[in-house]
Amino acid sequence: MSQILMPRLSDTMEEGTIARWLKQPGDQITRGDVVAEIETDKATMDLEAYESGVLEQILVPEGSTAAIGEPVAEIGDGSGSAGAPAATSSPPARAGDVVPAPVRAAGESPEGEAAVTAAAVAPAPAAGPSGNPSRTEGSLRTSPLARSLARRAGIDLGSLAGSGPGGRIVRADVESAIAQPGAARLANGQRASSGAPPAPAGASRATAGEDDEVVPLSTMRRLTAERLTESAKAPHFSLTTVVEVDALLRLRAEVNASLPEGAGKVTVTDLLVKACAAVLRVHPEVNASWATDAIVRHRRVHVGVAVAVPDGLVVPVIRDADRATLGEIARQARDLAERARSRRLSPDELGGGTFTISNLGMLGIDEFTAIINPPQVAILAVGAAGPQPVVRDGEVVVRTTMKLTLSVDHRVLDGATGAQFLADLRVLLEAPLRILA
Repeated sequence: MSQILMPRLSDTMEEGTIARWLKQPGDQITRGDVVAEIETDKATMDLEAYESGVLEQILVPEGSTAAIGEPVAEIGDGSGSAGAPAATSSPPARAGDVVPAPVRAAGESPEGEAAVTAAAVAPAPAAGPSGNPSRTEGSLRTSPLARSLARRAGIDLGSLAGSGPGGRIVRADVESAIAQPGAARLANGQRASSGAPPAPAGASRATAGEDDEVVPLSTMRRLTAERLTESAKAPHFSLTTVVEVDALLRLRAEVNASLPEGAGKVTVTDLLVKACAAVLRVHPEVNASWATDAIVRHRRVHVGVAVAVPDGLVVPVIRDADRATLGEIARQARDLAERARSRRLSPDELGGGTFTISNLGMLGIDEFTAIINPPQVAILAVGAAGPQPVVRDGEVVVRTTMKLTLSVDHRVLDGATGAQFLADLRVLLEAPLRILA
């Protein structure tokens, strides 16, 4: 019997959610077969089998999360538990029944779970006011993740009926309770039945009213929030410059006019990727990553472009952007963006970026400050291009301008370094023929 483990599918992945099982217990598996789809913080990716055999058992059901390296299924020769269902609700235990050791819900640690022994189960206690059996703090079987969610939402775990093995309360039970306006909630300051401490003093916590919609966090949204919260803790600053882009827009129009009919057009973002890549070659200190005890300056330039997707943000990477032609960058960027929105990018296309560009100009945003994409040390935020009055030779004239804001990790870069990078980028964008060189 061998196990299928949750793989690391991206450089930032710590856990994955089983979006869909493509094989079921009893199915014959051949090495290389895609057995499931895994949702990570960046995309939905395929899980391949590394051995041939029969899928004996699914350990992590659809919609559940598992940490990297945690078993999600078992493959054998067909003589084992083929056809065994994934962990689902168990019937209530009766006096005299033997309780097996619980199967962990996906992504949940066994730490803090009450020890289970092969002992007779006591008769079920009388039902409490909520209609569920009254349970004391010590008798609750919950996972750490379920306790954490319940504590943040103020849900009384003692009021819930667990759907995990042996009646264990898992994350799905808490999320279901959060979505129900009438769920039993703890009074202010009251501790959760799991014994978890109350929220820190001064911490704000949203509560749902009867007319409110509660939207559970997707894996992408939750992990993005965790990573960007960590990034925001780093000391950082931002620098803004104004670029005249009339020449850049004329160059783009000329390039697109020369393309054959039906060919994809070059965008302003494509020109920015090419320009940034060229300037990063001159400023290797910006093309860097923070490694806690060292600074890594990358010899290759891999530029990520932020793409909005329905439930979050992904950053596909254009590799060796400084060596690619403008046409190659345009084709790659278009293909990556399309597949990002359908969440069909590979780990290599999402990892290894050394610098990121986020362009909201097409949405009418004049100026904004982007959060650095760790472990990178800088990100460029691009605003909309539009006509503005400027003074030239003592006269007011109209020019098309665009604001660029560089967010910088102050642990790695200082103000003068970031300012020089922006200045060189502005010079290149205002004399854009050099971008094509």
